[in-house]
Amino acid sequence: MTEPFFSDVDSIAYEGPDSDNPLAFHWYDADRVVAGATMAEHLRFAVSYWHSFSSEGIDIFGTGTLDRPWLDPARDPMDAAKEKMAAAFEFVSKLGAPFYCFHDRDIAPEGSTFAESCRNLDEMLDLAGEHQERTGVGLLWGTANLFSHPRFQAGAATNPDPDLFRYAAAQVAHCMNATKRLGGANYVLWGGREGYETLLNTDMARELDQLGRFFNLVVEHKYAIGFDGLILIEPKPFEPTKHQYDYDVAAVHAFLQKYGLADEVKVNIEVNHATLAGHDFAHEIAAAFAAGIFGSVDANAGDDRLGWDLDRFPVSVEQMTLGMLELLRGGGFTSGGMNFDAKLRRQSIDRNDLFHAHIGGMDTMARALLAAVAIIDDGELDRRLAERYAGWDGADDITGGASLQQLHDTQLVSDADPTRVSGRQELLENLVAKHIERAR
Repeated sequence: MTEPFFSDVDSIAYEGPDSDNPLAFHWYDADRVVAGATMAEHLRFAVSYWHSFSSEGIDIFGTGTLDRPWLDPARDPMDAAKEKMAAAFEFVSKLGAPFYCFHDRDIAPEGSTFAESCRNLDEMLDLAGEHQERTGVGLLWGTANLFSHPRFQAGAATNPDPDLFRYAAAQVAHCMNATKRLGGANYVLWGGREGYETLLNTDMARELDQLGRFFNLVVEHKYAIGFDGLILIEPKPFEPTKHQYDYDVAAVHAFLQKYGLADEVKVNIEVNHATLAGHDFAHEIAAAFAAGIFGSVDANAGDDRLGWDLDRFPVSVEQMTLGMLELLRGGGFTSGGMNFDAKLRRQSIDRNDLFHAHIGGMDTMARALLAAVAIIDDGELDRRLAERYAGWDGADDITGGASLQQLHDTQLVSDADPTRVSGRQELLENLVAKHIERAR
């Protein structure tokens, strides 16, 4: 039996807003029923395997700082992977999160050949299945790492070399099989390097066609293996490439429509990626529901002053409340969830800092949920929204199919000047702030 890695912690319990215990939840009460479902059912929290257990705490100017003994390059890779997995499931079960997420290369080391890589993954799947059965932790989604290895320097599906396309397709097929085997609820395709640096060496039309073909192959494989989960794309505007093809929800929706995938593929929205695209988190949620392609969320945060992917844990209740409001209005999660694609700061080197980070993120999202539910239950925001568009209830000429010329002629006869009405933005912002402050 492996010794506990987080030996100072037994389990994280809910103690309420008045508790001073830093290793307890103050807002997230998994069993509390809110708006017809428990908090656990609304939020469907997941821990990311990569940032939490595969990250050394490096940055662009420095080597790793975190205490992760399984990342020692002198260790046998498979022995280290097993130790890492034991620590991962220990953490997730003690935290009380219902799910985890992984890349294939997070849980199993790359082999010297593709076949060896597959064997390594298959062996670790056996162990992961045992951990899932023992702890009750489930898999929210799996994905293949098609960006870290030098072979993917020019992308995967969009690579100019068809041999790389074939390799990437094979890796995704194996990872999809693995996700199904572990009972994963979704499968994510993150195009980490599906973009370009310069058009001088890029045939954009060809690359987009390749990407469309790749996604169609993924959908075909989903049905071939009987995978019941959603296929998700994660939008991102740039980094590591200068131009990503999956820039934001709107760009992804247009791509899906062009390649006949709009009914088959949804989006996994990351908060920090929305920031990088110049959008609010709530905007991307609303855009996804409007397009009918909402799937799941990567909960994290960026920094408006720094133009790269910081992957901080979410701490802004106001930002998350606006996102949760759109999420609830849209009907909430089906098979998706709230994955913490977030990492510790480089100086947070105590093992228990990982608990503090997730507790803060989960409490932030729980408090945002309470505030969003209070806003909806109060009804004033929705009432004022309905009032603003009330004129459309009598606009039968427009909704009935009047021509542009008919609209012109009607306006010419009436010669009426439309009356301006206040948008009351500040009033509505104050209303949201009131509910954030009062929600308990």
